[in-house]
Amino acid sequence: MYQFDWRASRAATGKPAVPPTVWYLGWTSLLTDVSSEMVNGILPLYLVGYLRLSPLQFGIIDGLYQGVSAVLRLAGGYVADRWGRYKETAVAGYAISAVCRLGLLVPGASWTFLASVIAVDRTGKGLRTAPRDAMITLTSTKANLATSFGVHRSMDAAGALAGPLVAFLILAVAPERFDIIFVVSFCVALVGLGVLVTFVDGSAIGTLEVPKRPSLPGMLRSLFTQSAFVLLSIGAVLLSLATMSDAFIYLTLQQRLQFAPSVFPLLYVATSLVYAGFAAPAGRLADRFGSRQVFLAGYVALGIVYVSLLLPGAGALSAVLGIVALGAYYAATDGVLMAIAGRLLPPAHCATGLAALATMTSLARLFSSVAVGWLWTTGDVATTVRVFGTALIAAIAIAAFALSRIDDNLLSAAKGSPEHADH
Repeated sequence: MYQFDWRASRAATGKPAVPPTVWYLGWTSLLTDVSSEMVNGILPLYLVGYLRLSPLQFGIIDGLYQGVSAVLRLAGGYVADRWGRYKETAVAGYAISAVCRLGLLVPGASWTFLASVIAVDRTGKGLRTAPRDAMITLTSTKANLATSFGVHRSMDAAGALAGPLVAFLILAVAPERFDIIFVVSFCVALVGLGVLVTFVDGSAIGTLEVPKRPSLPGMLRSLFTQSAFVLLSIGAVLLSLATMSDAFIYLTLQQRLQFAPSVFPLLYVATSLVYAGFAAPAGRLADRFGSRQVFLAGYVALGIVYVSLLLPGAGALSAVLGIVALGAYYAATDGVLMAIAGRLLPPAHCATGLAALATMTSLARLFSSVAVGWLWTTGDVATTVRVFGTALIAAIAIAAFALSRIDDNLLSAAKGSPEHADH
């Protein structure tokens, strides 16, 4: 995995290229993802295979899991900006999610109770994401913002990689002891929360001078009067609409290669491994050569994924190509998009702006998943991939044009407006 030493890796100013706060937030995210992905990796098996929920009941829970956090990101971002309490809002979100691990232990719980626990857990995720990303933005210099996000996302992906493996090892030693997984998950989440509470200094971040505290609609109106943010949002949403979800990509691979169902979870692990290895270098490249170029290159990598799904006589080699390209796509787009937005947003609206952008792209991906399902049901896999491949080419072209209309001085790490303070 790509390694950094923040004491040795320094910007031209002599300050750490990646501030200590970003590393501490990275450790919090890594441990939290170990905790959450331990549960996510076994949740379908636990709910359907062990608790005997019907497909409809599981579908409702899965829908809550996917949708609640996207809707609540705006609330978390607004609360953090409104009162300048970035750390406190993030702590509340992480704490809520940690406590929910114990809710899964309630014996004889009904599926509606479990659905409520899942919804509350996603509430925690929705509250914490925007304040956390705002803290990364506000404690990093503009010249190294993509690097900071790359390092954070690399650590986050490492946790997503480790979580399912830990759950697998626990079940290998103690089959069907899901309660052990939930307890261990809770303990790991507490350690992650402890890192945030103990080591992240939120006092300097939360003292931004905001002359007026507008309402959420007022903040959103202010954001969407900025042409650069509107252009970025248009490009990001169009690209998200042309993105097939991981699950459909993996199902396509499984259908074409006919590998054993037991191999299926390893596709998630392999993607996380590539993501973790490439995220930090992608951030460095974005800071050095341009975030816009790296971001668009990530969607070219997604196009390679689509091509790998259509290769005639596809075998293991095409699957490896697709997984590597998928991990590279995430590495070049997830943190880099937040870095681009962070350079465009005023500090007082940073968390709200990041949350608004994440919410729009999440809803676009929800729509794209519905479209994939409809195309797959009414047609076939190959047609579905071709349609989304064509849409992706069009989206890349439009997004490239939209991003080119943004003043280079706003996107440039070297030429931008005064840098965020490096606390």
